[in-house]
Amino acid sequence: MNRQYVVAAAQLGPIARDESRGSTVARMVALMRKAKSRGAEVVVFPELALTTFFPRWYLEDEAELDRFYETAMPSDETRPLFDAAVELGLGFYLGYAELVQENGRKRRFNTSILVDSSGEIVGKYRKIHLPGHFEHEPWRPFQHLEKRYFEHGDLGFPVHDAFGGTMGMCLCNDRRWPETFRVLGLRGAEMVMLGYNTPLHYPLAPEHDHLQNFHNHLCMQAGAYANGCWVVAVAKAGHEEGCDLIGGTCIIAPTGEVVAQTQGFGDELALAEVDLDRCKEIRENIFNFALHREPEDYAPICAPKSASAAA
Repeated sequence: MNRQYVVAAAQLGPIARDESRGSTVARMVALMRKAKSRGAEVVVFPELALTTFFPRWYLEDEAELDRFYETAMPSDETRPLFDAAVELGLGFYLGYAELVQENGRKRRFNTSILVDSSGEIVGKYRKIHLPGHFEHEPWRPFQHLEKRYFEHGDLGFPVHDAFGGTMGMCLCNDRRWPETFRVLGLRGAEMVMLGYNTPLHYPLAPEHDHLQNFHNHLCMQAGAYANGCWVVAVAKAGHEEGCDLIGGTCIIAPTGEVVAQTQGFGDELALAEVDLDRCKEIRENIFNFALHREPEDYAPICAPKSASAAA
């Protein structure tokens, strides 16, 4: 693949709690076909793209919880995504809930993968900045139990040679933390792909509800600009099982400019032609890391939590 091509951000509308994998995958394949017809070579899907956003419920039945996770990738149900990639000559990013058995115990991660146009998985990431809470909090209009249902990601922030350049991944809340983009930027990421499921209402600070869309783009535009990388950010959007999720799916240039954005809250594409060489505009100038960074003065960033709070 060359370094200049079309990327499609494939937003998904609501997914019902009882919607089958087959139904959701069919919707995604339809978006892949539409993206290819419009010239795309890479498609980016949301976080937890295969199911409804299940951390909004306190689930005590482990069997019920398990059904939201993938134990193999691809599986029989998700194989059509990989087959479509080969047929269409498309790469894709996919977010999903991952369940693995290690040393006789279950481990659960909020995961994303990169799949190339040959249908091969060429990269994996497990979410690091898990938001929400551990225990049932009945006062909330909906739960946010990511800390209960997922472990802290154990792969760090890797980068991968794919799609003509150096690719990075993150998921949802990761985008709010400047360290996410800086670590990926230091490792040379020229494009960061990420999916999100973001409620419009934030129970802990409802006075910020009107800022949700603004904050969504603010952190990603800043990350793109300060690290000289493309950002492709994709929402699961709309009124899902009684909860309103923001949209705002977008593609952001290394200058921090939003160059494409969805308009609604359903299954929809935003496409843009990206040129990975544009990263140099930033990285060889104002954010020239080798010339201008002063890491000796950044010690509190990497101090343990308790120490950094006092620093």
